[in-house]
Amino acid sequence: MAKSTNLNVEEMAQAGVNFGHKVSKLHPKMKPYISGIKNNVNIFDLEKTANELEKALAFVAKIVSEGKSIVFVGTKVQLKGIVQLAAVECGVPYVTERWLGGTFTNFETIQKRVSYFKDLEKKRETGELEKYTKRERLDFDREIAKLKTKFEGVRNMQKLPDAVLIFGLDKDITCAREAKRKGIKIISIVDSNVNPDIADYPIPANDDAILAVSYIINKVKETILDSKQTK
Repeated sequence: MAKSTNLNVEEMAQAGVNFGHKVSKLHPKMKPYISGIKNNVNIFDLEKTANELEKALAFVAKIVSEGKSIVFVGTKVQLKGIVQLAAVECGVPYVTERWLGGTFTNFETIQKRVSYFKDLEKKRETGELEKYTKRERLDFDREIAKLKTKFEGVRNMQKLPDAVLIFGLDKDITCAREAKRKGIKIISIVDSNVNPDIADYPIPANDDAILAVSYIINKVKETILDSKQTK
């Protein structure tokens, strides 16, 4: 990596990275990452979390420095804003609305819809839609708004990414399955209730709290921006 990511276990604890789900929801394969229980909630071993996060960041740095692509996926309501902001700041594609089935496995069809969206936008900007009635233009405006919600984050994704970073594997499991089928590497925060084997680079951590996810996403952002500068 271009520089140390400065992972600090105390800072991670302050951000609440160490809080998993209730004990009853523990996935058996997450046991090695758990250090204890507090108020009936599984607590992550932050030394292990830091170790896995370091591996994930090293991989992110490698692919970015090689000019390869990564897409951020985070559709949990509370995380949409921070995932989108980080993606825009890093200059990478993102999905923060509902995952559209086929985004990876039926990429050509999705690309056609993106092209249609961009074409409609261009026609509105150049005044080509002015020839239509007021009612028809209103319909076009609504359609553009709908398409923008779906495709704005992937409008410049010309090809399948080399990796996907998922913030909340339970919510975006369809994305992970599609990535697996297409050979796209999966980096993901894995909370105590999910199977970490799905991810190539699992980061055992709280994937619900904004503060916890912000800690991780900021480390990813630093890594991407540093790696782009040193390419």
